[in-house]
Amino acid sequence: MGTDLSQHIESLSLIDTHEHLRKERDWVEDGPDILQALFGNYVPADLITAGASRADLDRLTDAADPDFGARFEAIRPAFETTRFTGYGEAVTILAREVYGMSEFSGDELQKAQQKLTTWRQPGGRYKLLSEVGKLDHVQTDDFCWPCVPDDSGVDFFLYDLSWAGFCNGQVDPAALAGETDITVTNLASLKQAMEAIFAQYGPSAIAVKAQHAYNRTLRWQERNDADAERVLTRSLKGEELDEPSRLLLGDWCWARGCELAIEYNLPFKIHTGYYAGNDRMPVDRIKSGHLSPLLARYLDCRFVLMHIAYPYSGELVSLAKHYRNVYADLCWAWSIDPYSACDFVRRFIHAVPANKLFAFGGDTSWPTSSVAYAIQARRWLTRALQGEIDDGLLTEVESIELATRFMRGNQEACFDIAGTRQALKAG
Repeated sequence: MGTDLSQHIESLSLIDTHEHLRKERDWVEDGPDILQALFGNYVPADLITAGASRADLDRLTDAADPDFGARFEAIRPAFETTRFTGYGEAVTILAREVYGMSEFSGDELQKAQQKLTTWRQPGGRYKLLSEVGKLDHVQTDDFCWPCVPDDSGVDFFLYDLSWAGFCNGQVDPAALAGETDITVTNLASLKQAMEAIFAQYGPSAIAVKAQHAYNRTLRWQERNDADAERVLTRSLKGEELDEPSRLLLGDWCWARGCELAIEYNLPFKIHTGYYAGNDRMPVDRIKSGHLSPLLARYLDCRFVLMHIAYPYSGELVSLAKHYRNVYADLCWAWSIDPYSACDFVRRFIHAVPANKLFAFGGDTSWPTSSVAYAIQARRWLTRALQGEIDDGLLTEVESIELATRFMRGNQEACFDIAGTRQALKAG
């Protein structure tokens, strides 16, 4: 029998602040088979690092091949060395506790496929996330501006307004005209188009989101209109911008996004730290400390810095401690490196006010993976807080109070969940 703390964390409805969930139609009509579902999240990166070939991974996820056992055997040696990473642990949780598998064999995979087929029905995505994952709602970055009601769960599936392209200095006049009926010819009309995007989708968005750290440095500096105008003019003429020019225009657009986020009372989520995938992570780009000028310039904007800025998590602790407008999000961190995420929680508790930490976001595409990541997060959060109790630093009552804050209370205070739901219902 578990402790009061473990039972509380196991049973409490958890707010999921970050996913990239595919829509209901994709899940039902074009969803994964069992091996795609088990291994189609982040673990392929670890498998490649462990020595699996691209050909082996292609076979693993080839749904045209009905031989599940043979497809898995191709990567079994790599998976054996990956089982204890956060990614590998999540696959094991998914296999055993969501699909009920006792081993990775052809027969067990076939049984799991039958279970997956029953879930890939209308309403199955919502049921998995809300009942099996025990999630209050999910916040999804759909990589686009529109944040419209999701008929498969209007109160449950909430969406971020994407600002990544703008932060990268990418201005698409055709897309902006199609979305806003505004033809961008200069900086003033670009600003009008941005305002029109927020006017249309800001009320129904749960946050603004940008993962531009994959394409540029997180360093930001204030840019003046005259310089931005010159770069935009070149861009509108079809000129390919060099990196300094893209950064200049991106910084200008990024700032306008922060101003609009303040106007519409939306937190601004920013990817910090680790990259998904393999063999392309310029580590100097990804430090959360690069954001300090932006954080200081827009103190009225609530910045949610994601993925605990791994591996530069100490910087994030200091930013959240120093800046009143900074929140730290453990989304994805539990599966990247659960031991470091556990340690981060403990260090955070003793450095930063308790209202600044969010416990979970799966950062994945399929609901079954989100469920597995939620189980993983609950267990490692329990280990972190139980460690505080065992070391005599917190009582169990205090740990339960912190768990409630981290799992949902802080999110409820930072995000206008009720207002977003109301706007979606009205829309």
